Amino acid sequence: MARVTLSAQGAAGPGTVWQRYADVDRWPSWSPQIKAVHCAGRRLSPGMRGTVESVAGIRAVFVVEAVDHDRRTWTWRVRLGRIRIRLHHEVRPQGPGSATSLTMYGPRLVLLAYAPLARLALHRLVRP
Repeated sequence: MARVTLSAQGAAGPGTVWQRYADVDRWPSWSPQIKAVHCAGRRLSPGMRGTVESVAGIRAVFVVEAVDHDRRTWTWRVRLGRIRIRLHHEVRPQGPGSATSLTMYGPRLVLLAYAPLARLALHRLVRP
């Protein structure tokens, strides 16, 4: 299993960035590969289960493993067929704005293929 870490900095405050993560209905606004999130709850919580639908119509199943709203961190597992990826997200203050990081664990080729989309999403996440 490989590990890839990505990060981005931007002018949006950490509270704003965290809310963009915590409200799953907002994911398509900053993550261009996501069309919709299908799950019972609308706010990130441990044990939340659902599917993420891509703009191409592909659906990946997910389970949220951990959420710490105070520390602005969360971890989830995503499965698409036989491919399984674990993703850990963090948001922190950085100067007048914020920084976010994503650490992904999974098959190396899958992580490297997904990294450009994830990097774009992170940069959109932290912009004002």
